[in-house]
Amino acid sequence: MYTIRKGEKADLPRILELVMELAIYEKAPEQVSNTVEMMEADGFGENPVFGSFVAVKDSTNEIIGISIFYYRYSTWKGRRLYLEDIVVTASERGNGAGKLLFDRTMLKCLEDKCTGMMWQVLDWNEPAINFYKKYGADLDGEWINCNLQAEDIKNILEKG
Repeated sequence: MYTIRKGEKADLPRILELVMELAIYEKAPEQVSNTVEMMEADGFGENPVFGSFVAVKDSTNEIIGISIFYYRYSTWKGRRLYLEDIVVTASERGNGAGKLLFDRTMLKCLEDKCTGMMWQVLDWNEPAINFYKKYGADLDGEWINCNLQAEDIKNILEKG
């Protein structure tokens, strides 16, 4: 029903559409400032910083899901694969594409000799939480997410 393959440069417009679908689902579409051009440079340029898999519906050859990942380094654990996003378009959810994408991403973790895989899930996203629980994932509610936007960093550093 679905084929999972490595994401390609030509897939980026559809990948970004699915990212926007996720942002709408997470009630934050205004937060998306990424572009196809940025993703092309960041994923397919001289020093790629992310990788991807796509789920293609066999009957239509349409990309209906994505897994976006990159590597991070834990001083405690070593090299880790970080799953940034896994998205399956709403009309295809529950048909197995998410499992295939997740399984392929876990396999990539092992292929690249990572010590584990990490990701985040919103505390209100019950379908996703239940999906990850089926894998026996450790859902740690102890850590607080932190971030600064580039513009904020610039302002902070200018002020000294």
